Amino acid sequence: MAKQPMLKFVNIERIMPEKRDAQARSADFDEIYAEYADEKAKEQASRCSQCGVPYCQTHCPLHNNIPDWLRLTAEGRLQEAYELSQATNTFPEICGRICPQDRLCEGNCVIEQSGHGTVTIGSVEKYLTDTAWEKGWVKPIDPGQERAESVGIIGAGPGGLAAADVLRRAGIQVTIYDRYDRAGGLLTYGIPGFKLEKDVVMRRNEQLEQGGVKIELNCNVGEDISFEDLRARHDAILVATGVYKTRDLQAPGSAAEGVVSAIEFLTASNRKSFGDAVPEFDSGALNAQGKRVVVIGGGDTAMDCVRTSVRQGAVSVKCLYRRDRANMPGSQREVQNAEEEGVVFEWLSAPKGFAGDPVTGVMVQKMRLGAPDATGRQAPEVIEDADYVEDADLVIKALGFEPEDLPTLWNQPELEVTRWGTIKADFTTGATALPGVYAVGDIVRGASLVVWAIKDGRDAAAAILDQFNAAAAVAAE
Repeated sequence: MAKQPMLKFVNIERIMPEKRDAQARSADFDEIYAEYADEKAKEQASRCSQCGVPYCQTHCPLHNNIPDWLRLTAEGRLQEAYELSQATNTFPEICGRICPQDRLCEGNCVIEQSGHGTVTIGSVEKYLTDTAWEKGWVKPIDPGQERAESVGIIGAGPGGLAAADVLRRAGIQVTIYDRYDRAGGLLTYGIPGFKLEKDVVMRRNEQLEQGGVKIELNCNVGEDISFEDLRARHDAILVATGVYKTRDLQAPGSAAEGVVSAIEFLTASNRKSFGDAVPEFDSGALNAQGKRVVVIGGGDTAMDCVRTSVRQGAVSVKCLYRRDRANMPGSQREVQNAEEEGVVFEWLSAPKGFAGDPVTGVMVQKMRLGAPDATGRQAPEVIEDADYVEDADLVIKALGFEPEDLPTLWNQPELEVTRWGTIKADFTTGATALPGVYAVGDIVRGASLVVWAIKDGRDAAAAILDQFNAAAAVAAE
């Protein structure tokens, strides 16, 4: 084998944009990098111990056959490896980029557990699928036969898109209804482009449309079309709206100019990357450039906000979280990335109010962790007389998301919800209390991971197909 060039294996997202553009323009670099990446993928895949109990697979929500496609990669059988990886995952290139592998497959790798560093499963998965697209291995949606049954899907996020893919490949007539002007949900407007390039998402949207899936955009169910009309139009309905209602912070000054929600901030940034006109970004209202930024929250959305702020040219970026690092719900890998990029974390710190309008600072109260509750989780307690003011020109609230009141919005009181407002649905099939109506993803689970939405979408699509097949069998008797 020819000796490979001695290149540093660079995390591309940390390269400055202008440097990345220059590299992208270099055909010679691309060719060398591709060769190196191929060898790197094989090298990492060969580290898999092929253990008898594949914890990586059992801790993957999709139960991807990780050991076998790693083995195929190590043997250089990349097309076979890709085909195996996508057999259980509709969007492996997306999961390879944004799954919190440190909490799922990689975090449970036996090599990682033995202290020798995990196999970089996510990077290999991403490389396999990117290569598959480049080589033409990704099969178009081409049903063997068309069927008369139709399904209406409300929401073009990962759960809805995954279900549409499965149903359409079986010949079902599928129409997706989404309130936004581009399909993809949070994949398009919530996750920053440095983590998930938008052309990767648009490519999947195009594949679905080319395969016969109809996508009606700028369509708000309950306003532009009623839920009852959708039920009359289709043989089954799949609700995959996600959860977009931002949890608010009830504190003095929270309505001040410069105190914004995470979804507003991230959507403006992503729209700008598409080349859209975004007046709120251009005016500076949703732009961190030149500002002292404080992000409130400890989840992955908070990490998206702090890292986006760094890239927009913020003077300083701080993250306030009311618990300590060990109790942070977001990915530890994301926290490490943010720290390397200059973000300062203020642990055991919670906002009690905001100064100024426009905002000039966050009034912070210091916390400590109290005794564990019945679940073992320690509740934060206020430390008296330990308050201070954190200077800020832009405050981003990343406190999580809640479901909208769909029964009211859609005039469907029979659509049962939990005490948290999520739709009651069978966790295996997605079936709700309404006949022929299914629900998947965050609107059932609450704010969760993209990979869980993909699994739910695939499972519900299989259940819908079973329902149609059973009905067809009865009709044929």
